[in-house]
Parts: sequence; C-alpha cells; structure tokens
Amino acid sequence: MPINAHLPLPRKTLFRLRSILLIVMLAVLALPLGGLYFFRIYENELVQQTELELISQSAVLAATFRQLVRDQQRDNDYGYVQFSTSLTPPNASYNPDKSTGKVFYTPVTPSVDLIAPIEPPRPDARPSTQAVDPTARKIGKHMNQILHDTQQVTLSGIRLLDAKGTVIGGREEVGLSLAHIPEIKQSLKGKYASIIRQRISDESPPPLYSISRGTHVRIFTAFPIIEEGRLQGVVYLSRTPTNIIKHLYENKGVVLLATLSLLLLAVLLVLFVSSTISRPIRELLRQTERVRQGEQREVDPIQNPVTKEVAQLSESFAGMSHALAERSDYIRRFATHVSHEFKTPLTAIQGALELLHDHIDTMPFERREKFIQNLLDDTQRLKKLVNRLLELARADALETSKDSSNLPNLFKALKNRYQDSGLTLHFNNPPPAIALAIAPDALEAIVTNLLDNSLQHQAHRIDIDTSTNADTLQLRLHDDGEGISIANRDKIFIPFFTTKRTKGGTGLGLEIITSILKAYGGSIRLGEATQGAEFIVELPLLH
Repeated sequence: MPINAHLPLPRKTLFRLRSILLIVMLAVLALPLGGLYFFRIYENELVQQTELELISQSAVLAATFRQLVRDQQRDNDYGYVQFSTSLTPPNASYNPDKSTGKVFYTPVTPSVDLIAPIEPPRPDARPSTQAVDPTARKIGKHMNQILHDTQQVTLSGIRLLDAKGTVIGGREEVGLSLAHIPEIKQSLKGKYASIIRQRISDESPPPLYSISRGTHVRIFTAFPIIEEGRLQGVVYLSRTPTNIIKHLYENKGVVLLATLSLLLLAVLLVLFVSSTISRPIRELLRQTERVRQGEQREVDPIQNPVTKEVAQLSESFAGMSHALAERSDYIRRFATHVSHEFKTPLTAIQGALELLHDHIDTMPFERREKFIQNLLDDTQRLKKLVNRLLELARADALETSKDSSNLPNLFKALKNRYQDSGLTLHFNNPPPAIALAIAPDALEAIVTNLLDNSLQHQAHRIDIDTSTNADTLQLRLHDDGEGISIANRDKIFIPFFTTKRTKGGTGLGLEIITSILKAYGGSIRLGEATQGAEFIVELPLLH
C-alpha cells in the first residue's frame, strides 16, 4: 500500500516560536524600563527647569545690584564721590575672558544633571577674614528687603556675596564667608557655577515621593555680578526641585494619555501573541475536532501558521491525518478483498459438504472422490491464503534492522535453487558488492517473490541488471514469461489481484514486496518492457 507524502503548501516567511516569545518578553521588559527611563528624564528636566529659574532670578538680582552700584556713582547721599574707588578696582582673583569681545546676549544655560554624582550637603559658612567693602555692605543691606520679598514668592534660598565671598545680604549667614565652597570659588573667578547637593530635611518625605531622586537634592547656583569686566559680587541661590509626583499630578491629562498608550501597547502585545501562536493552534484544534466528529476527512495544513514550529506541527498533523485516512481506506479495501477471497472457497466447501451429507449413500464412488478432492483443494487454498496474509501482516508491521546485505551473496545462494526449478538467472553485469541498508532476510523475501512470480508466468530465463547512484542501487529483473497485458498493468499492485488464481495465486506477492521496501525506504515499479515482465527495484545504500 503506497502512501504518498503530503506535500506542504507554499509558505510565507516564517518566524521561530522562540523569536516571537523573545520579542514579547523584550517588549514586556522594555515597558517598565522605558517607564523608569522616562521617569528619570522627566525628573532631570524638572531639575534643569529649577536651575533655569534660579538663573533667571540671579540675573535679575545681579542687574539690581549693578544698578544700585551705578546709582552710588551719581548719588552722593551715600557718602561716596568716585565709583572707581569702591567696588570697581581690579580683583586679583578674577580673570575675565576677553577673547569673545562685547556681545549683547550672554545666555547662561543649565548644566546640572541627575545622572552625575550628587555632592554632599553644603559646607557651613566660616568667619570672614576679609574686610567687607563699605559700599557692598550698604548695597547688601539695601537689597535685604528685595531678597526677602523674592524669597517669599520663589521659595529659594538667597545669599548675596561681595567680591571676596563674604555674605552681605540674605536672611542668614550675613558677615560670614562662603569663599571656600567649590561653586563660590568658581564664581569668584567670573564663571557661572551650578551643583547638585544632597538635601537634609527635618521631615521624612511621603512614601510615594521616596521613589523620586529629586526629593533628596537641592540645586545651588553661583552667579557672578560683573560690570565692565570687573567682578562686583556673587548671587548665591538654592532651591529644591519640584517633586515629580506632584508635578505629574498637576499634569494628570498627560499622565492619563501615557497610561492609555501603555495599555494600548499591552493590548497590541496580547493581539500579537494571539495572532502568531493562539490563532493557528485554535484553527488546528477546530480541524481535529471536525475530523473526530466525521465532518472532515483529513486535517489540512494551516494557511498562515506564522511560526516555523506551528507550521511543522500543522504539516505533521496533516501528514498523520493523510496517512491514517489512507490506512483506513487500505484496511477497508483489504477487508473487502479478504472476505471475498475467503468467501469463494468457503462457499464451495459448504456446497460440497451439503451434497455429501445428503447423498453420500447413493452418490457414485467417482463423484464422491471428486467432491472430497475439491474440499482438499479449497482447504489448501485457504491455508495458502492464510499463510500469505500472515506474511503480509509481518511485512506491514516490519521493524527494520540495522543489518546490511549485498546482492552477490544473495544471488549465489539463489542461482542453483531456481536453476533446478527451470529458471535461469543471467547477469548482464556482475552485481556490485555494495552494502545495502536492508536486512538479508528482507532482501531475500523481495527477490524470491519476484522470481516465484516469473515461474508462475512460465518464465525460463530472467535477465538481471544493476546500476547505482549516490543513495540507491537500482535492480532490474526482466523475464521471458507471459508478460503483463496492457489492461492489467495498472492493477498488479492492487492486493489480491491475480490472473493465476486457479494455480494457487493469491495476489499478495507484490503487496508483500511493497510493504518490505517501504519499511526500508525503497520502492518498486513496473518497467516498460513489452516482452515478458520487467520490475525495477530501488534499494537504499548503506552510508
């Protein structure tokens, strides 16, 4: 019973299941990491926004300080006659950069970053060792109310320093020196400086706020006050950044939109997994259920399996279903043929026994002997049929052996046996001593069945020819017997078909050969010879 391979349908580009799962897992992993990354970037933006606000405040306070110095030059109410004798003498620690020339716009951009290491809390102020310029002291005192009013609105910590780093304005630390602090040192050289320091609070933040790094830091900026290339003082500001949780709450609409976007992405991931894995499996389950209920004969390959593993599973199910359907048809046909083959001799036996039972006393001796001989012939026929069916059953359930064989050893043993039966074996070329991937007893069963068929069809000579290729050895057996008619060429491989039934033929010899060859990966077909019968057997080579 030949079972044709179930050819797979053309497929689009398929992905491996592990690749699909890897993509999904990476996407799931990327969601929290992406959220955390967004959280950090957003928080860093808030920190830089805080610094930008401090820069703006510093610029306004510095402009106010410079204007008060200019007013001092014109107004003698403060007791100073010359502007140049007070705050404007050159400062040794200040080295302005004059390479850029005079430019109207001199923007200061934020430079702090939460990714950078956070510095420890600000060092305490120290007693000043430098005398405070009288004009600077007066201006600081004059600006105290301005600083106080500004602090009430901006919530910033404000210190106004003279050109030596001594605090001249602010709510605290007036008269003390901050010149030893790194950002102040840089500002006293005429360069803007900013830094993030740890924030020590008397109250612990709410639990939800603790995930924000910005709640534990404070931004410090030191803005130099420069007039006509000379350092006049420093505006030293500090402030805690806006808490990100509070800021997100204030922007509930944006947060809601981002949440909906993440939910949409999660839904898309679920649909992606469903379409690539669940849908093909559900389709396969529906088909198997229809086959089980008898609504469908075979399982068809899934048209769009997406993944290679599901495609292989689908094709395996389809191949198995196709093989089972063919096996079912084979068993049905086989049962029909067997019942027919057994029914004919059993009917004859029954008829002969009934006649003998009814007329044994009056039946002539010659006729009685004829009926008894018919009973013996039909019994022999049934016995031979049973034996051949057992051979076919063994061939169908054959477990292949790893033993090898070769043709020279086989034909050496068979040549004399069949020559005594009147069949001459003629070799057109010596059979090669190549190891075949088939057990010796299986190879012998194949060849002896073919030679027995030639004897049944009155053959006296059989020509044997061999050829090989990379994987198989081709064995041709051409006899000089009665041959096969054109009408019967398509029937000879059908089980129980025989033209020699009256001579003991069962029609199972070629079926037994086909089953054995199928088990070992070989094949048999009818040749094109017009005189006699020619069979071509493909035998697998041992690698």
